[in-house]
Amino acid sequence: MKETDVTVVGNVVNAPQRSRLANGAGVTNFRMASTSRRFDRETQSWTDHRTLFVDVECWGELGGNVSHTVSKGDPVIVVGELYTHEWETDQGRRSRPQVRAEAVGPDLSRGVADFRRTLRAAAAPGQAEEPVEEASPGEDPYAGRSTDYIEGVETLNPADSDVSEPVPALT
Repeated sequence: MKETDVTVVGNVVNAPQRSRLANGAGVTNFRMASTSRRFDRETQSWTDHRTLFVDVECWGELGGNVSHTVSKGDPVIVVGELYTHEWETDQGRRSRPQVRAEAVGPDLSRGVADFRRTLRAAAAPGQAEEPVEEASPGEDPYAGRSTDYIEGVETLNPADSDVSEPVPALT
């Protein structure tokens, strides 16, 4: 059966909580609110409509990155699998919507972000990659990595070294 994949845009309601399970797996949980907006023709303005509250769980490296990056009140976009979390209480069976996140990011329509990659060491085939410490002040943080998108640095590999004249773009 196919999972129910969703994208939820909203604000973080509580500070993300990082937990480690007995088997060593790490998970970060937070709650978010997504409020739909409607255009009110009478007032000619946008108004808040209904709010969806949903719990988000982030496993593994994503969870660690979320716990170090996301704070209460941050506007975020969450992509993942929607399911119903169910449990028993004295009052009977309870349930709530939950998203098992595949990706979490800032909503850049509401602000700016300063993204830093998690540096990784190359792993031998069949082994997991090991995290690498960030560069110390004065060290080149891009050593050994592509510089294609760094301003003022030439590309590492020309696209076609056999072409001696520029080719005009198609229009």
